[in-house]
Amino acid sequence: MSIIVTICAILILPTEKSFAKEQTVKTTLPNFTVTLNGNKVNNQYRQFPLLVYKDITYFPMTWFDSRLLGIETEWSQTNGLKIEQKKITSSFEDYSTKLKNANTQYAKTLDFKITLNGKLINNSNEEYPLLSFRDVTYFPLTWKFAHNEFNWKYDWSNSKGLSINSNNKQLMTINLPKYAGENSVAMYDGYYYFVETVDHTNNIYRVHGSNTTKKELVYSYEIDPHYGFQNLLKFEIKNGELWFSYHYGGAVMGSDIFCKINNDGKATEEYRGHINFIEVIPEGTLALSQPPTAQGSMLIYIPKGKNYEEGKRIGDTGLLYRSKISLQGDNVYVLGAKYPFEGEKVHKIYKVNINTNETLQITDFGVESLKVINNKLYYVKSIDKHLYSSNLDGTSEKKLSDNSLPEYDAWYEELNGNVYYATSNEENKQSIYKVEMDKEDSLLLKEKVDRVEILSGKLIAKLVSGEDYGIKIFDENGQMVLTVTDEVSDFFAHKDNILMILAKNKSVKLIK
Repeated sequence: MSIIVTICAILILPTEKSFAKEQTVKTTLPNFTVTLNGNKVNNQYRQFPLLVYKDITYFPMTWFDSRLLGIETEWSQTNGLKIEQKKITSSFEDYSTKLKNANTQYAKTLDFKITLNGKLINNSNEEYPLLSFRDVTYFPLTWKFAHNEFNWKYDWSNSKGLSINSNNKQLMTINLPKYAGENSVAMYDGYYYFVETVDHTNNIYRVHGSNTTKKELVYSYEIDPHYGFQNLLKFEIKNGELWFSYHYGGAVMGSDIFCKINNDGKATEEYRGHINFIEVIPEGTLALSQPPTAQGSMLIYIPKGKNYEEGKRIGDTGLLYRSKISLQGDNVYVLGAKYPFEGEKVHKIYKVNINTNETLQITDFGVESLKVINNKLYYVKSIDKHLYSSNLDGTSEKKLSDNSLPEYDAWYEELNGNVYYATSNEENKQSIYKVEMDKEDSLLLKEKVDRVEILSGKLIAKLVSGEDYGIKIFDENGQMVLTVTDEVSDFFAHKDNILMILAKNKSVKLIK
Protein backbone atom coordinates (compact mmCIF):
# COMPACT_ATOMS: atom_id res chain seq x y z
CA MET A 1 0.00 0.00 0.00
CA SER A 2 1.35 3.43 -0.89
CA ILE A 3 1.22 5.67 2.16
CA ILE A 4 1.50 9.44 1.79
CA VAL A 5 1.19 10.69 5.31
CA THR A 6 -1.56 13.29 5.73
CA ILE A 7 -2.17 15.41 8.69
CA CYS A 8 -5.73 15.43 9.71
CA ALA A 9 -6.64 18.46 11.60
CA ILE A 10 -9.79 18.08 13.54
CA LEU A 11 -11.91 20.97 14.62
CA ILE A 12 -15.39 20.59 16.08
CA LEU A 13 -17.58 22.59 13.77
CA PRO A 14 -20.85 24.43 14.42
CA THR A 15 -23.85 22.23 13.71
CA GLU A 16 -25.90 24.87 11.90
CA LYS A 17 -24.10 25.75 8.68
CA SER A 18 -24.32 25.01 4.99
CA PHE A 19 -21.29 24.77 2.72
CA ALA A 20 -21.47 25.08 -1.05
CA LYS A 21 -20.18 22.29 -3.29
CA GLU A 22 -20.16 19.70 -0.54
CA GLN A 23 -19.43 16.22 -1.82
CA THR A 24 -19.73 12.95 -0.01
CA VAL A 25 -16.61 10.81 -0.24
CA LYS A 26 -15.84 7.28 0.81
CA THR A 27 -13.13 6.77 3.43
CA THR A 28 -11.79 3.78 5.36
CA LEU A 29 -10.22 3.20 8.73
CA PRO A 30 -6.43 2.72 8.71
CA ASN A 31 -5.49 -0.95 8.53
CA PHE A 32 -2.20 -0.19 10.27
CA THR A 33 -1.11 1.01 13.70
CA VAL A 34 -1.03 4.77 14.29
CA THR A 35 0.78 6.52 17.16
CA LEU A 36 0.63 10.25 17.96
CA ASN A 37 3.64 11.45 19.96
CA GLY A 38 4.03 7.89 21.23
CA ASN A 39 0.32 7.37 22.05
CA LYS A 40 -1.30 4.43 20.27
CA VAL A 41 -4.65 5.29 18.67
CA ASN A 42 -7.46 2.72 18.85
CA ASN A 43 -9.28 3.70 15.65
CA GLN A 44 -11.81 0.88 15.84
CA TYR A 45 -13.32 2.15 19.10
CA ARG A 46 -12.64 5.87 18.79
CA GLN A 47 -15.29 8.55 18.38
CA PHE A 48 -12.97 10.42 16.03
CA PRO A 49 -10.77 7.83 14.31
CA LEU A 50 -8.10 8.63 11.80
CA LEU A 51 -9.32 8.04 8.23
CA VAL A 52 -7.76 7.16 4.91
CA TYR A 53 -8.91 8.90 1.71
CA LYS A 54 -7.20 8.47 -1.67
CA ASP A 55 -4.37 6.63 0.12
CA ILE A 56 -3.75 9.61 2.39
CA THR A 57 -4.08 9.47 6.16
CA TYR A 58 -6.41 12.09 7.59
CA PHE A 59 -6.03 13.24 11.16
CA PRO A 60 -8.94 14.59 13.29
CA MET A 61 -8.14 17.99 14.77
CA THR A 62 -10.28 17.77 17.86
CA TRP A 63 -9.75 20.11 20.79
CA PHE A 64 -7.20 17.77 22.37
CA ASP A 65 -5.75 16.07 19.26
CA SER A 66 -4.79 19.34 17.61
CA ARG A 67 -3.23 20.78 20.76
CA LEU A 68 -1.38 17.52 21.43
CA LEU A 69 0.47 18.24 18.19
CA GLY A 70 0.93 21.96 18.87
CA ILE A 71 -1.92 23.26 16.70
CA GLU A 72 -4.64 25.71 17.69
CA THR A 73 -7.83 26.09 15.66
CA GLU A 74 -10.46 28.79 15.57
CA TRP A 75 -13.78 28.97 13.70
CA SER A 76 -16.01 31.92 12.92
CA GLN A 77 -18.76 32.53 10.37
CA THR A 78 -16.87 35.57 9.08
CA ASN A 79 -13.32 34.22 8.83
CA GLY A 80 -14.01 30.51 8.44
CA LEU A 81 -11.43 28.06 9.76
CA LYS A 82 -8.11 29.33 11.08
CA ILE A 83 -5.34 26.82 11.80
CA GLU A 84 -2.10 27.96 13.44
CA GLN A 85 0.97 26.33 14.93
CA LYS A 86 1.31 27.59 18.52
CA LYS A 87 3.30 27.01 21.69
CA ILE A 88 0.64 24.75 23.14
CA THR A 89 0.37 21.19 24.41
CA SER A 90 -2.17 18.70 25.73
CA SER A 91 -2.40 15.24 27.19
CA PHE A 92 -3.58 12.46 24.88
CA GLU A 93 -7.35 12.00 24.82
CA ASP A 94 -8.44 8.58 23.56
CA TYR A 95 -12.08 9.57 22.74
CA SER A 96 -12.98 5.94 23.39
CA THR A 97 -16.45 4.58 22.73
CA LYS A 98 -18.11 1.19 23.18
CA LEU A 99 -19.41 1.21 19.61
CA LYS A 100 -17.08 -0.33 17.06
CA ASN A 101 -16.51 1.75 13.94
CA ALA A 102 -17.31 0.21 10.58
CA ASN A 103 -14.31 -0.09 8.28
CA THR A 104 -16.00 2.12 5.66
CA GLN A 105 -17.05 5.65 6.64
CA TYR A 106 -18.47 8.55 4.62
CA ALA A 107 -17.17 12.09 5.01
CA LYS A 108 -17.88 15.37 3.22
CA THR A 109 -15.58 17.79 1.49
CA LEU A 110 -15.72 21.39 2.66
CA ASP A 111 -15.81 24.63 0.73
CA PHE A 112 -15.28 27.67 2.94
CA LYS A 113 -12.48 30.06 3.84
CA ILE A 114 -9.49 28.30 5.39
CA THR A 115 -6.21 29.85 6.53
CA LEU A 116 -3.21 27.80 7.60
CA ASN A 117 -0.42 29.67 9.41
CA GLY A 118 -1.76 32.84 7.82
CA LYS A 119 -1.93 31.39 4.28
CA LEU A 120 -5.24 31.09 2.44
CA ILE A 121 -6.16 27.58 1.26
CA ASN A 122 -8.64 27.00 -1.56
CA ASN A 123 -10.06 23.65 -0.57
CA SER A 124 -11.76 23.09 -3.94
CA ASN A 125 -8.35 23.15 -5.66
CA GLU A 126 -6.63 20.81 -3.23
CA GLU A 127 -5.84 17.31 -4.45
CA TYR A 128 -6.46 16.16 -0.90
CA PRO A 129 -9.21 18.46 0.44
CA LEU A 130 -10.20 18.99 4.03
CA LEU A 131 -13.06 16.75 5.08
CA SER A 132 -15.82 16.82 7.67
CA PHE A 133 -16.65 13.69 9.64
CA ARG A 134 -18.95 13.61 12.68
CA ASP A 135 -19.00 17.42 12.70
CA VAL A 136 -15.22 17.57 12.97
CA THR A 137 -12.79 18.88 10.37
CA TYR A 138 -10.21 16.38 9.11
CA PHE A 139 -7.00 17.61 7.55
CA PRO A 140 -4.79 15.68 5.12
CA LEU A 141 -1.35 14.85 6.43
CA THR A 142 0.66 15.48 3.30
CA TRP A 143 4.34 16.43 3.12
CA LYS A 144 3.24 19.92 2.12
CA PHE A 145 1.37 20.45 5.38
CA ALA A 146 2.93 18.04 7.91
CA HIS A 147 6.55 18.75 7.07
CA ASN A 148 6.66 22.16 5.43
CA GLU A 149 4.06 23.94 7.59
CA PHE A 150 4.27 22.12 10.94
CA ASN A 151 7.72 20.49 10.82
CA TRP A 152 6.30 17.23 12.12
CA LYS A 153 8.28 14.01 11.91
CA TYR A 154 6.60 10.89 10.72
CA ASP A 155 7.76 7.35 10.04
CA TRP A 156 6.17 4.44 8.28
CA SER A 157 7.07 0.78 8.54
CA ASN A 158 5.18 -2.41 7.78
CA SER A 159 5.77 -3.65 11.32
CA LYS A 160 5.11 -0.48 13.38
CA GLY A 161 2.71 1.34 11.09
CA LEU A 162 2.51 5.15 11.08
CA SER A 163 4.22 7.26 13.76
CA ILE A 164 3.62 11.03 13.97
CA ASN A 165 5.71 13.21 16.29
CA SER A 166 5.45 16.98 16.72
CA ASN A 167 8.14 19.28 18.10
CA ASN A 168 6.07 21.08 20.75
CA LYS A 169 6.44 20.45 24.49
CA GLN A 170 4.77 17.25 25.69
CA LEU A 171 3.07 16.10 28.90
CA MET A 172 4.93 12.97 29.95
CA THR A 173 3.03 10.57 32.19
CA ILE A 174 4.94 9.70 35.36
CA ASN A 175 4.38 6.08 36.33
CA LEU A 176 3.30 6.62 39.92
CA PRO A 177 0.59 4.73 41.83
CA LYS A 178 -2.94 5.93 41.05
CA TYR A 179 -3.39 7.31 44.56
CA ALA A 180 -0.42 9.71 44.13
CA GLY A 181 -2.58 12.33 42.41
CA GLU A 182 -4.96 12.49 45.39
CA ASN A 183 -2.42 14.48 47.43
CA SER A 184 0.60 16.71 46.79
CA VAL A 185 3.49 15.55 44.62
CA ALA A 186 7.02 16.89 44.21
CA MET A 187 10.12 16.39 42.08
CA TYR A 188 13.53 17.01 43.62
CA ASP A 189 17.06 15.90 42.66
CA GLY A 190 15.84 13.13 40.35
CA TYR A 191 13.22 11.74 42.75
CA TYR A 192 9.43 11.93 42.72
CA TYR A 193 7.71 12.33 46.11
CA PHE A 194 4.09 11.35 46.81
CA VAL A 195 1.73 10.36 49.62
CA GLU A 196 -0.25 7.20 50.33
CA THR A 197 -3.05 7.36 52.89
CA VAL A 198 -3.81 4.04 54.59
CA ASP A 199 -6.63 4.24 57.14
CA HIS A 200 -5.43 7.03 59.48
CA THR A 201 -1.78 6.96 58.46
CA ASN A 202 0.01 9.07 55.85
CA ASN A 203 3.07 7.44 54.29
CA ILE A 204 5.36 9.67 52.22
CA TYR A 205 7.37 7.82 49.58
CA ARG A 206 9.92 8.67 46.94
CA VAL A 207 10.93 6.88 43.73
CA HIS A 208 13.83 7.64 41.44
CA GLY A 209 12.98 8.76 37.92
CA SER A 210 14.98 5.83 36.50
CA ASN A 211 12.86 3.26 38.37
CA THR A 212 9.44 4.49 39.51
CA THR A 213 8.36 1.02 40.71
CA LYS A 214 10.87 0.93 43.58
CA LYS A 215 9.54 3.14 46.36
CA GLU A 216 11.37 4.22 49.51
CA LEU A 217 9.60 5.32 52.71
CA VAL A 218 10.51 8.92 53.57
CA TYR A 219 8.24 9.65 56.53
CA SER A 220 5.09 8.36 58.20
CA TYR A 221 2.64 10.01 60.59
CA GLU A 222 -0.79 9.47 62.09
CA ILE A 223 -3.76 11.62 61.00
CA ASP A 224 -5.89 13.06 63.78
CA PRO A 225 -9.43 11.68 63.11
CA HIS A 226 -11.24 14.03 65.49
CA TYR A 227 -11.22 17.21 63.36
CA GLY A 228 -12.15 15.98 59.91
CA PHE A 229 -9.95 13.85 57.69
CA GLN A 230 -6.87 16.08 57.47
CA ASN A 231 -4.71 13.95 55.18
CA LEU A 232 -3.50 16.71 52.83
CA LEU A 233 0.03 18.07 53.05
CA LYS A 234 2.10 20.54 51.06
CA PHE A 235 5.55 20.13 49.52
CA GLU A 236 7.65 23.27 49.01
CA ILE A 237 11.21 24.39 48.45
CA LYS A 238 12.86 26.40 51.24
CA ASN A 239 16.43 27.66 50.86
CA GLY A 240 17.01 25.10 48.09
CA GLU A 241 15.81 22.16 50.22
CA LEU A 242 12.61 20.11 49.99
CA TRP A 243 10.18 20.53 52.89
CA PHE A 244 6.60 19.52 53.57
CA SER A 245 4.06 20.72 56.11
CA TYR A 246 0.73 19.55 57.49
CA HIS A 247 -1.73 20.37 60.27
CA TYR A 248 -2.59 18.09 63.18
CA GLY A 249 -5.60 18.63 65.41
CA GLY A 250 -8.08 21.47 65.70
CA ALA A 251 -7.75 25.13 64.86
CA VAL A 252 -7.12 26.23 68.47
CA MET A 253 -5.23 23.39 70.14
CA GLY A 254 -3.78 21.80 67.01
CA SER A 255 -0.31 22.31 65.53
CA ASP A 256 1.38 23.07 62.24
CA ILE A 257 4.23 20.63 61.58
CA PHE A 258 7.15 21.48 59.28
CA CYS A 259 9.44 18.66 58.11
CA LYS A 260 12.64 18.70 56.05
CA ILE A 261 13.73 15.90 53.71
CA ASN A 262 17.41 15.21 54.28
CA ASN A 263 20.11 13.99 51.89
CA ASP A 264 19.55 10.36 52.93
CA GLY A 265 15.95 10.53 51.72
CA LYS A 266 14.48 10.51 55.23
CA ALA A 267 12.42 13.37 56.66
CA THR A 268 12.74 14.87 60.12
CA GLU A 269 10.29 17.02 62.00
CA GLU A 270 11.90 20.43 62.45
CA TYR A 271 9.18 22.64 63.93
CA ARG A 272 5.79 22.13 65.55
CA GLY A 273 3.40 24.76 66.92
CA HIS A 274 1.07 27.57 65.87
CA ILE A 275 3.33 28.72 63.06
CA ASN A 276 1.93 30.92 60.32
CA PHE A 277 5.09 31.12 58.24
CA ILE A 278 8.72 30.01 58.26
CA GLU A 279 11.65 31.23 56.20
CA VAL A 280 14.74 29.02 56.08
CA ILE A 281 17.98 30.99 55.83
CA PRO A 282 21.66 29.88 55.95
CA GLU A 283 21.95 31.10 59.55
CA GLY A 284 18.85 29.25 60.73
CA THR A 285 15.11 29.78 60.52
CA LEU A 286 12.76 32.73 60.98
CA ALA A 287 9.20 31.97 62.05
CA LEU A 288 5.96 33.81 62.69
CA SER A 289 4.33 32.03 65.60
CA GLN A 290 0.77 32.79 66.68
CA PRO A 291 -0.49 31.39 70.02
CA PRO A 292 -4.15 30.23 70.01
CA THR A 293 -5.53 33.28 71.85
CA ALA A 294 -3.27 35.93 70.32
CA GLN A 295 -4.40 38.49 67.75
CA GLY A 296 -1.11 38.45 65.89
CA SER A 297 2.19 36.61 65.55
CA MET A 298 5.50 36.72 67.38
CA LEU A 299 8.75 36.89 65.42
CA ILE A 300 10.99 33.95 66.33
CA TYR A 301 14.65 33.37 65.31
CA ILE A 302 15.90 29.78 65.51
CA PRO A 303 19.69 29.45 65.02
CA LYS A 304 20.91 26.69 62.73
CA GLY A 305 21.04 23.33 64.49
CA LYS A 306 18.56 24.36 67.19
CA ASN A 307 14.95 23.21 67.56
CA TYR A 308 11.87 25.40 67.78
CA GLU A 309 11.85 25.44 71.60
CA GLU A 310 15.40 26.84 71.58
CA GLY A 311 14.45 29.76 69.36
CA LYS A 312 14.31 33.27 70.72
CA ARG A 313 11.74 35.98 70.27
CA ILE A 314 13.16 38.98 68.42
CA GLY A 315 11.84 42.41 67.54
CA ASP A 316 9.81 44.75 69.71
CA THR A 317 7.76 42.76 72.23
CA GLY A 318 5.15 45.51 72.00
CA LEU A 319 4.44 44.54 68.39
CA LEU A 320 2.44 41.73 66.84
CA TYR A 321 3.48 40.69 63.33
CA ARG A 322 1.79 39.46 60.19
CA SER A 323 2.45 38.52 56.59
CA LYS A 324 5.61 36.93 55.25
CA ILE A 325 9.14 37.66 56.40
CA SER A 326 11.76 39.18 54.11
CA LEU A 327 15.42 38.93 55.09
CA GLN A 328 18.06 41.28 53.71
CA GLY A 329 21.50 40.67 55.18
CA ASP A 330 21.11 40.69 58.98
CA ASN A 331 17.84 42.62 58.83
CA VAL A 332 14.32 41.25 58.79
CA TYR A 333 11.61 43.35 57.12
CA VAL A 334 8.18 42.56 58.47
CA LEU A 335 4.75 44.10 59.13
CA GLY A 336 4.04 44.90 62.76
CA ALA A 337 1.19 46.47 64.73
CA LYS A 338 1.49 47.94 68.22
CA TYR A 339 -0.21 45.91 70.94
CA PRO A 340 -2.51 46.43 72.77
CA PHE A 341 -4.29 47.98 69.82
CA GLU A 342 -5.49 51.55 70.05
CA GLY A 343 -8.58 51.66 67.87
CA GLU A 344 -8.13 50.05 64.47
CA LYS A 345 -5.23 47.63 64.10
CA VAL A 346 -2.68 49.20 61.73
CA HIS A 347 0.36 47.31 60.44
CA LYS A 348 3.45 49.24 59.43
CA ILE A 349 6.81 48.20 58.00
CA TYR A 350 9.55 47.50 60.54
CA LYS A 351 13.20 46.49 60.22
CA VAL A 352 14.58 44.11 62.86
CA ASN A 353 18.27 43.21 63.19
CA ILE A 354 18.51 39.51 64.07
CA ASN A 355 21.81 40.03 65.96
CA THR A 356 21.22 43.25 67.94
CA ASN A 357 17.40 43.08 68.04
CA GLU A 358 17.29 46.76 67.05
CA THR A 359 13.80 47.51 65.71
CA LEU A 360 13.24 50.47 63.40
CA GLN A 361 9.90 51.67 62.05
CA ILE A 362 10.15 52.35 58.29
CA THR A 363 6.66 53.69 57.42
CA ASP A 364 4.10 55.76 59.28
CA PHE A 365 1.17 54.54 57.15
CA GLY A 366 -0.73 51.26 57.13
CA VAL A 367 0.48 48.39 54.91
CA GLU A 368 -1.39 45.19 54.02
CA SER A 369 1.38 43.18 52.37
CA LEU A 370 5.18 43.38 52.09
CA LYS A 371 8.05 41.83 50.13
CA VAL A 372 11.72 42.65 49.61
CA ILE A 373 12.69 42.13 45.98
CA ASN A 374 16.11 43.06 44.60
CA ASN A 375 16.99 45.44 47.45
CA LYS A 376 13.68 47.28 47.29
CA LEU A 377 10.53 47.26 49.39
CA TYR A 378 7.33 46.31 47.58
CA TYR A 379 4.12 46.79 49.53
CA VAL A 380 0.36 47.26 49.32
CA LYS A 381 -0.90 50.35 51.16
CA SER A 382 -3.95 50.05 53.39
CA ILE A 383 -5.44 53.36 52.25
CA ASP A 384 -5.93 52.46 48.57
CA LYS A 385 -4.79 48.81 48.21
CA HIS A 386 -2.40 49.79 45.41
CA LEU A 387 1.13 48.44 44.94
CA TYR A 388 4.11 50.68 45.75
CA SER A 389 7.90 50.36 45.86
CA SER A 390 10.63 52.24 47.72
CA ASN A 391 14.21 51.98 48.88
CA LEU A 392 14.85 49.80 51.94
CA ASP A 393 14.70 52.89 54.15
CA GLY A 394 11.31 53.92 52.73
CA THR A 395 12.62 56.76 50.54
CA SER A 396 11.95 57.30 46.80
CA GLU A 397 8.48 55.80 46.96
CA LYS A 398 6.73 55.03 43.65
CA LYS A 399 3.13 54.05 43.00
CA LEU A 400 3.25 51.06 40.65
CA SER A 401 -0.22 49.61 40.05
CA ASP A 402 -3.20 51.19 38.35
CA ASN A 403 -5.50 48.65 40.01
CA SER A 404 -6.11 47.67 43.62
CA LEU A 405 -4.84 44.38 45.03
CA PRO A 406 -6.53 41.99 47.50
CA GLU A 407 -6.33 42.97 51.16
CA TYR A 408 -4.97 39.55 52.12
CA ASP A 409 -2.54 37.25 50.30
CA ALA A 410 -1.82 39.76 47.54
CA TRP A 411 0.46 38.40 44.81
CA TYR A 412 3.10 40.53 43.12
CA GLU A 413 6.61 39.82 41.81
CA GLU A 414 9.41 41.38 39.83
CA LEU A 415 10.92 39.51 36.89
CA ASN A 416 13.78 40.90 34.81
CA GLY A 417 12.82 44.46 35.72
CA ASN A 418 9.13 43.90 34.97
CA VAL A 419 6.61 43.99 37.81
CA TYR A 420 3.51 41.78 37.74
CA TYR A 421 0.59 41.72 40.16
CA ALA A 422 -2.79 40.04 40.64
CA THR A 423 -6.15 41.67 41.21
CA SER A 424 -9.14 39.82 42.64
CA ASN A 425 -12.89 39.96 42.07
CA GLU A 426 -15.73 39.13 44.46
CA GLU A 427 -15.39 35.43 43.67
CA ASN A 428 -11.67 35.58 44.57
CA LYS A 429 -10.67 34.94 40.96
CA GLN A 430 -7.52 36.78 39.99
CA SER A 431 -6.40 38.66 36.88
CA ILE A 432 -2.69 39.20 36.19
CA TYR A 433 -1.38 42.63 35.14
CA LYS A 434 2.01 43.92 34.08
CA VAL A 435 3.02 47.33 35.43
CA GLU A 436 3.51 49.93 32.68
CA MET A 437 5.01 53.13 34.08
CA ASP A 438 4.33 55.30 31.00
CA LYS A 439 0.86 53.96 30.15
CA GLU A 440 -2.04 51.97 31.55
CA ASP A 441 -1.08 48.63 33.08
CA SER A 442 -1.47 45.78 30.58
CA LEU A 443 -3.61 42.70 31.21
CA LEU A 444 -1.27 39.72 30.86
CA LEU A 445 -4.01 37.18 30.15
CA LYS A 446 -7.77 37.43 29.89
CA GLU A 447 -8.46 34.23 31.83
CA LYS A 448 -8.85 34.13 35.61
CA VAL A 449 -6.19 32.42 37.71
CA ASP A 450 -6.07 31.00 41.22
CA ARG A 451 -2.30 30.56 41.62
CA VAL A 452 0.81 32.24 40.21
CA GLU A 453 4.51 31.46 40.69
CA ILE A 454 7.81 32.81 39.40
CA LEU A 455 10.33 30.06 38.61
CA SER A 456 13.60 29.99 36.67
CA GLY A 457 12.83 33.21 34.84
CA LYS A 458 9.25 32.20 34.00
CA LEU A 459 5.81 33.18 35.27
CA ILE A 460 3.50 30.18 35.75
CA ALA A 461 -0.24 30.89 36.01
CA LYS A 462 -2.71 28.15 36.99
CA LEU A 463 -6.15 29.02 35.62
CA VAL A 464 -9.36 28.52 37.57
CA SER A 465 -11.62 25.56 36.86
CA GLY A 466 -13.90 26.16 33.89
CA GLU A 467 -11.43 28.11 31.75
CA ASP A 468 -10.49 26.69 28.35
CA TYR A 469 -6.92 25.99 29.46
CA GLY A 470 -5.17 24.78 32.61
CA ILE A 471 -1.78 26.51 32.81
CA LYS A 472 -0.12 29.34 30.91
CA ILE A 473 3.61 30.05 31.12
CA PHE A 474 5.24 33.38 30.26
CA ASP A 475 8.86 34.41 29.82
CA GLU A 476 10.60 37.24 31.69
CA ASN A 477 9.16 39.81 29.27
CA GLY A 478 5.57 38.62 29.59
CA GLN A 479 5.53 36.68 26.31
CA MET A 480 3.66 33.38 26.19
CA VAL A 481 6.01 30.38 25.96
CA LEU A 482 3.56 27.51 26.61
CA THR A 483 -0.14 26.82 27.12
CA VAL A 484 -1.27 23.57 28.76
CA THR A 485 -4.76 22.61 27.57
CA ASP A 486 -5.75 20.28 30.41
CA GLU A 487 -7.33 21.55 33.62
CA VAL A 488 -4.78 21.16 36.42
CA SER A 489 -5.68 20.56 40.07
CA ASP A 490 -2.17 21.20 41.43
CA PHE A 491 1.41 21.71 40.28
CA PHE A 492 4.92 21.71 41.74
CA ALA A 493 7.75 23.65 40.15
CA HIS A 494 11.48 23.39 40.86
CA LYS A 495 14.37 24.52 38.69
CA ASP A 496 13.24 23.84 35.10
CA ASN A 497 10.79 21.09 36.01
CA ILE A 498 7.02 21.55 36.24
CA LEU A 499 5.10 18.60 37.66
CA MET A 500 1.30 18.68 37.54
CA ILE A 501 -1.77 16.70 38.50
CA LEU A 502 -4.56 16.65 35.91
CA ALA A 503 -8.02 17.35 37.30
CA LYS A 504 -9.84 14.89 35.04
CA ASN A 505 -8.11 11.68 36.13
CA LYS A 506 -5.52 12.68 38.81
CA SER A 507 -2.68 11.44 36.62
CA VAL A 508 0.75 12.99 37.24
CA LYS A 509 2.43 14.68 34.26
CA LEU A 510 5.81 16.30 33.66
CA ILE A 511 6.32 18.94 30.98
CA LYS A 512 9.07 17.74 28.65
